[in-house]
Amino acid sequence: MKFTKMQGAGNDFVVIDANHNRRDWSNLAIKMCDRHYGIGADGLLIKLSSNVADFKMRIFNADGSESEVCGNGLRCLVKHYIDVHKVKNNSEITVETSIGVRKARIQRLKNKIIEIQVNMGEPRIGINSTPTKAIYPRKELDIMSEMNRVITLKERELLLSLVSIGNPHAIHFCNYPVADFPLVELGLKVEQHKLFPDETNFEVVRVINRKQAEARVWERGVGETLACGSGACAILVAGHLLGWLDDNVEVNLPGGVLKVEWDIENNNSIYLSGPTTTVFSGEW
Repeated sequence: MKFTKMQGAGNDFVVIDANHNRRDWSNLAIKMCDRHYGIGADGLLIKLSSNVADFKMRIFNADGSESEVCGNGLRCLVKHYIDVHKVKNNSEITVETSIGVRKARIQRLKNKIIEIQVNMGEPRIGINSTPTKAIYPRKELDIMSEMNRVITLKERELLLSLVSIGNPHAIHFCNYPVADFPLVELGLKVEQHKLFPDETNFEVVRVINRKQAEARVWERGVGETLACGSGACAILVAGHLLGWLDDNVEVNLPGGVLKVEWDIENNNSIYLSGPTTTVFSGEW
């Protein structure tokens, strides 16, 4: 089986062009993503044919669980599609996911891709995934009561802002460097907290200014990763609704910088941009 190893801001993936092949992708993800006995990755990306888009994407986490969507994975798979099919003229690529079709914009300079931006769709907030259009005009208190929850772990109270970008995120804002937060100790406890029956991704964030934030990520089914695209989108939504961030920010993660925009006035969609690199190809 041929594969390609790719990464976006250090969020790394094994990519397989599956066509119509059927395999136990969950079991394969566990084996291939193992960093000691396999290729090593945060997840396995499967590219399939689609009747409604240029291709279909499935994403399996390192523990074998399937995720709804992955922002960095989307960007990597779009680049893989362009490279394999030698697409030169398209300024837009469409991708079928489990939560709908997502569009990617391609920016080139002298026929070289300089940026891939993906539309991550409309964000929702809170346990009940309330559409942000429904709550945005309300008072700050309404937004906070809808979005925020407090949990207690090892006598530590954590205020969490709950945001869905097709997949669930719990964001904790702190006023000290995120490197000082005990993410390894508490990450799994937040992920598997009883408040989240389907578990959750967890981000720890410090706002630097209205256009910049730093973050660390604990991904559901993976553990701590160097970056998370949907997590960066969720950080912008929570920070903007709380009045701390503008609608266009850079999120500094251990693996690199991701740019996020929220087009509230037009289609209410979140747009994610960042680096995408092919590392190597091989056979499994």
